[in-house]
Amino acid sequence: MTTVLKVGGALGRDGDGLRALCTAIGEAAARHPLLVVPGGGRFADAVRDEDERFGLAATTHHRMAMLAMDQFGLMLADLVPGAGVCEDLESAAALMRDHRAAILLPSKLALAAADLPASWDVTSDSIAAWVAGRARARRVVLLKANPGATGVDAHFATALGAARVEAWIIGGDDPARLVELLDTGATAGIRVSAPRSGLAPLSQ
Repeated sequence: MTTVLKVGGALGRDGDGLRALCTAIGEAAARHPLLVVPGGGRFADAVRDEDERFGLAATTHHRMAMLAMDQFGLMLADLVPGAGVCEDLESAAALMRDHRAAILLPSKLALAAADLPASWDVTSDSIAAWVAGRARARRVVLLKANPGATGVDAHFATALGAARVEAWIIGGDDPARLVELLDTGATAGIRVSAPRSGLAPLSQ
């Protein structure tokens, strides 16, 4: 079954590290169906800066943030070997059947979703969980630069509860952990056992 990977935008601050992660994702996609949801990275940071300057309407900065995710996704597609870009789940499924990582540009889907509020409470964390539910994925994995228990957005528990999928938060700076999770079903990291009980660390 499909694994949804959220690649945190902060991972882009380490160019060599992001390249290593993207290489691992491309290689793993040959063995596992992988649907990648991009973070916003510096593109989303720019949106936040403009929102702070001008006090933009929620619908405006939400749309801009979704487009920021699309931009980071295009960059990931260039870095992940063999990856393909998609804007819907049908195209994603076709790429995964071809053993290629599917890089979702999420703005089209997310902006049409009534259950994703136009708020900074909704970031790529929640969108990844929402996509996992829509795709009937096995799990959602949040790859973060700093995978702390508090490092998810405010809407994530709600989105994960609706998706009803297994969730993990692991460090994207160690691609071996992702490979281990995909190959064995477990790794060092934080597993979200249930939204109501919060984040349960398995190991540090």
